[in-house]
Amino acid sequence: MLVKLNTENIVAVLIFLFFFVYPVLVDAYSVMNLAYFLSMVFLSLSLSLIWGYCGIFSFGQAVFFGISGYFYAVFTLNSGITTLTPLGLILGVLIGGVIAWILGYFMFYGGVNDVFVGLITLCLTLVLETFMGQTAGDQWMIGQVNLGGFNGINSIPSLQIGSFILTGNSFYYFVLLILLAVFIFLKWFEFSKLGIAVVAIRENRERTKLLGYNVPFIQSLVFAMGGALASLSGIFYVLWGNYITPSAFGLASATIPVVLVAAGGRKNVTAALLFTVLYYWFSQTLSASGSEYALIILGLVLIVAILFVPNGLIASLFHAGDQLFFREDSKSLLRKKGAKTL
Repeated sequence: MLVKLNTENIVAVLIFLFFFVYPVLVDAYSVMNLAYFLSMVFLSLSLSLIWGYCGIFSFGQAVFFGISGYFYAVFTLNSGITTLTPLGLILGVLIGGVIAWILGYFMFYGGVNDVFVGLITLCLTLVLETFMGQTAGDQWMIGQVNLGGFNGINSIPSLQIGSFILTGNSFYYFVLLILLAVFIFLKWFEFSKLGIAVVAIRENRERTKLLGYNVPFIQSLVFAMGGALASLSGIFYVLWGNYITPSAFGLASATIPVVLVAAGGRKNVTAALLFTVLYYWFSQTLSASGSEYALIILGLVLIVAILFVPNGLIASLFHAGDQLFFREDSKSLLRKKGAKTL
């Protein structure tokens, strides 16, 4: 895949360069804050993949986020062997992906699409939050681990690779490197043969079926990939805070990624990444200032962005940048294509 020189790609390079040098410029507290923001980016990217690329609107990413977070907690606390934490991470991601594939299989092969996918996944999110909230008794134990009800699970082990425990800057760079790898994969996937088929499903599902593609299989596969990414986000969140509560399945957890991806630009992974980081940074800044209007301000900004910039605020800025700085290159490319056709 030939990398195109445009506003989005330039901004993406600058963003990751900034992320890599950031720990040198700030204190340890700020580094861990950004590690938390980057952990939540995976959740937005999972929705950008299934909704932005494939047209599957879902409120269910919080389901996979929470399930994998709880799985990692239960697995590592029961094993008691800190060197098995990487296995807990891998298994958690796989389990989240498998659960997403099973759910997607029954939905898509059953002919469930469009708004009904959103309703089913939203109901599943609410059911799991309600269920996990009433698991406070001793009867709700898996092995030696009590699920804890609304208090959740605490003192979850950090990730340990060999004898090296990932905390502070090491955890930050681990998350960042995984994010970079996922970002590059999604950019490649967008222009791969499968990615083109996925976009075709988004644009016209019935026409894609007539062209001979197994649409339910592709939808299930993409939904599973999105579930795996959301699961990775959930485990990174657990590793960051060393705890998890039923709020991971909450309505806010299910809704915020939808709003962020829609406001930033659901068809553009760079926009989703940038808008997610900006949102969490702005939200935390307002909360730290003690402003009781923090959520109101953020809500108004997001509503205005969605109403007046339907393609996404950040994605529209990328488009404007292309029109301003790369318009001549686009025109010359079109002329070359026309000359080749003649």
